[in-house]
Amino acid sequence: MKVISGGVTAPIGFFAAGVHAGIKKVKKDMALIYSQKPCKAAGVFTTNVVKAAPVKWDKDIVEHSPFAQAIVINSGVANACTGIEGLKACSDMALETANVLNIPHSCVLVASTGVIGAKLPMDKIKHGIGMLKDKLEHTREAGILAAEAIMTTDTAKKEVAVEIEIDGKTVTVSGMCKGSGMIHPNMATMLCFITTDVYISHEMLQKALSDDVVDTFNMISVDGDTSTNDSVLVLANGMAQNKKIEKEGEDYHTFYEALHYVMVELSKKIAGDGEGATCLFEATVIGAKTKDEARILSKSVITSSLTKAAVFGNDANWGRILCALGYSGVSFDPEKVDIYFESAKGKLKIVENGVSTGYSEEEATKILSSEAVTVICDMKMGKEQATAWGCDLTYEYVKINGDYRS
Repeated sequence: MKVISGGVTAPIGFFAAGVHAGIKKVKKDMALIYSQKPCKAAGVFTTNVVKAAPVKWDKDIVEHSPFAQAIVINSGVANACTGIEGLKACSDMALETANVLNIPHSCVLVASTGVIGAKLPMDKIKHGIGMLKDKLEHTREAGILAAEAIMTTDTAKKEVAVEIEIDGKTVTVSGMCKGSGMIHPNMATMLCFITTDVYISHEMLQKALSDDVVDTFNMISVDGDTSTNDSVLVLANGMAQNKKIEKEGEDYHTFYEALHYVMVELSKKIAGDGEGATCLFEATVIGAKTKDEARILSKSVITSSLTKAAVFGNDANWGRILCALGYSGVSFDPEKVDIYFESAKGKLKIVENGVSTGYSEEEATKILSSEAVTVICDMKMGKEQATAWGCDLTYEYVKINGDYRS
């Protein structure tokens, strides 16, 4: 697998654009992804009972339409809690996009992000779709513009692309996402769009996405809030011309590993760019009895507000970590647990068999002052492990969310 510079336009046949349509005062606020050829589509969506109109629209397309060919996205307004009018807005967005691209209405996916409860300004949306169509390009720059246009409180665009070889053909898997606040597992508050030119059946594409989201986007948290709009959509247009992947095997697993890499990297970019965050906070649990218990334990650590605050203060307050493991609901012997801190500045064992190692506070503070910090918890119960990603909790988080609508 080769990591390359790129976003959603990296695979063969994918075009993108990003523009300012006037939904926001200044920043780009609409994006479009388009494939030359019809695509197999897969999706996973928020588990929140309150689901935004675009989530309902896309679930129907993914489950019932034979193919998809475009995704139109707006930022600034979430089109959530907008009733029948919200669903009509999705249909109108899809219809306008279908008309300008000369493709079927039923093959257009839609996505929205921003303020909940506000209605989409459809005049600006329709005008923006025309602007997007005129700017569609299969270039690196077009992918960047699209990635920038879906941002809300994000401080940076989020893109990843890799190349692999399947059946002697070069296959590209790439993606872009947005997410910074209202981030919590199952799923995190985010929009993610993955494009690939692999030739694969709908069933295997959906299986790969559904299986992998458990260990990627469902393992990140910023603030404990699960959004109404969370969506991960994958389009596969088959233009790499590899032998069609229709069952599990070597080709499927090669594709799965590439998809997993892309989703892990995008997950980390979301977690590390949490609202107000100063560092990526990663928790890896090893020596767990089962995979599910490892997931639960690691997520409990990265969702602990006290632990997140300690990471912000570069404070090796390991008692908060052990406490978070203890209330996770997983049974373990606390007198067997080892805890380490690790970053680019070193690795330090701070707890052995449930008690302090007498570590150097100065060394611990140095390790915790990095842009990415990992806590490793060895439960000594088995051989399973899992990793979760979060961020520190800062004063800036409260400032951002205290005046989000203004």
